[in-house]
This record gives sequence, C-alpha cells and structure tokens, in this order.
Amino acid sequence: MTTAAHGPEIAVVGFAHAPHVPETHGTTNGVEMLVPCFQQLYADLGITKSDIDFWCSGSSDYLAGRAFSFISAIDAIGAVPPINESHVEMDAAWALYEAWVKLRSGQAQTALVYGFGKSSAGTLRQVLTMQLDPYLVGPLGIDAVSVAGLQARAGLDSGRWTEQDMATVAGGDLESLLAAPYVADPLRAHDIAPITDGAAAIVLAVGDRARELCERPAWITGIAHNIDAQALGGRDLTRSPSTTAAAAAATGGNSDFDIAELHAPFSHQQLILAEAIGLSANTVINPSGGALAANPMFSAGLERIGRAAEAIMSGTANRTLAHATSGPALQQNLVAVLESETR
Repeated sequence: MTTAAHGPEIAVVGFAHAPHVPETHGTTNGVEMLVPCFQQLYADLGITKSDIDFWCSGSSDYLAGRAFSFISAIDAIGAVPPINESHVEMDAAWALYEAWVKLRSGQAQTALVYGFGKSSAGTLRQVLTMQLDPYLVGPLGIDAVSVAGLQARAGLDSGRWTEQDMATVAGGDLESLLAAPYVADPLRAHDIAPITDGAAAIVLAVGDRARELCERPAWITGIAHNIDAQALGGRDLTRSPSTTAAAAAATGGNSDFDIAELHAPFSHQQLILAEAIGLSANTVINPSGGALAANPMFSAGLERIGRAAEAIMSGTANRTLAHATSGPALQQNLVAVLESETR
C-alpha cells in the first residue's frame, strides 16, 4: 500500500519520546511515559488536546501482560473532551499509517500517534515467541534472539556478510567486539538491541494547518508497507523482499536520501535492509544510533519516523527515509519518505 495520486499533503509537525531506560517502576499501561510526551508536543506546537482530531496508538497486550492495555493508556490523554481514537496491536509506525489514511481521506486535519512498551516487565525474547506460527514453530520454544541467530547464521554461511560486517554496524573497536563471547551464536551482545522501556508520539497535520504549526514541516511524500511469509522456512531469511517492495512503492525509485533511519533490532538486519532499499553510500544510516542504541518495543519504529522527520524540521536534512519492522526476522516492513517543502 502506498500514497494515492490525489489527496491532501500530510506532514510530521511534532515528535517527542520518553527517556530510553532499561527498566521503569511504573505500570505497564504507559501512562507515566506518555504524559510528558503529550505535554511536550502541546507546548512545542502551541496546541491543546482539543486541537487533535484523531488519536491512534500502537502497543501489545502480550508485552503488557493485560488485556486491552491500550485502553488504560488513554488515561494519559484524559477523559474530557471525548476523543476519536483507534489502536493497532503492533509497532506504532503502523498506527501512523492508519492516521495517515484518516487524514488522507479528509476525515481529520490533525492526528496524534503514539506507541509505548515496557519490555522490562517480562522476558522479551520469550514474549516475542507469540509472533511465531502457534502450531508448528511456537511450540518448539525458539525465542526471538534465537530466530535472529538463525537468520544471521544463514547470511554468514551463504557469504552474504561476515561477523566483522556485523560488528561494523554496531560500531566501536572491532577487535574487542569480535573477541566478546556469543549470546546466541553467531550473535554477540553488540549485535542485539538492548532491553528498553519507552514511548514516543508524533503529531501529523494536513496542508496549511501543518505550515501553521511548524516552520519546516516534514512532508510524507511516500509511505508503504508489505509482508513476507510467516513461515521461517518459507522465505530466504538473508533477504527482505517486502522491504524492497515497500521501498519501491514509497520512494518511486529515487534512493537519494540525506539520512535513513532503519529499524534493525539486530546488526545483520541493518545490512539486509540497506541492500533491500538500495541506499546509496552517501546516505547516513541511523545517526540516532537506531534500535541497537535503544529499542523501546512498539515505539522504536515510530521513533525512526520521528527521527527522520526531526532532521528535516531542524533543517539538517532535506530528504530522509524511515523504516519500521514487526514480526520475526523482518517479516513485516514499512517505509516512509519525508521531504522538506523546497529541496
């Protein structure tokens, strides 16, 4: 799915995120993390809750350990006045896509999208097993890190990348990194995103309303998402055709970007994604540090869009790409292109 030929222009006009921390002592409903994000956006944009036409969130009941956890999170918004709200059970980057559709169809002029996750509340690598085929793969007990390890090993054995390539993505002294013990062979600690609690929020606005709210809006000129087979044995784990398809639809074949924010929770996945999108050597990848620096579940993908938009709003970039993933071994992928008004 991608942008339509006709419809209103839509831009990111505000972005905020909670501190990235390894553990919080709050509840799993995200309220404590979300309230400061909302307050920051209200203050930055000079708006109130009443100025938001549509709200959409991304989170997971499995991660929170409670049914309908997103309803509890609405306490962060407040009960009065009533709101128009929706939710997706995945990374909030897909909530942004739903909000984009809402604005594109003319049903709203502004939207606030948010995501949250308290990964420290359980054992994340086991919780994510719920994403696997519940009949054939899930019962095997293979966890998320082990699945990524199988993917990394497939790439190493086929010559698609080396352990040095993976360490280069992580950054730092290569000799020291490669001397570290394995966590899940061939993955070392630097290859794996850290456990992170966090939340993020983005405000979208249409046309002239975006220009009123932001001096330099980050216009979404393309957005698309695709999915690969769920069965791990039903696809080549060393490649990501769904990312390639989404990128082709979103970018229109123009892979010239100042910055690309890629949602890669494992080092080798950044290698897969950069190739699948066709990024040029001139594109700076993950100047924010990406998911390997902080990986707040269900908002890390939204943060990639926020970071890519932030670069445009601050004037440090004119054209950026953002990517988000969901599911095991890069199963589902979303790509968004953001541009300044005049390039």
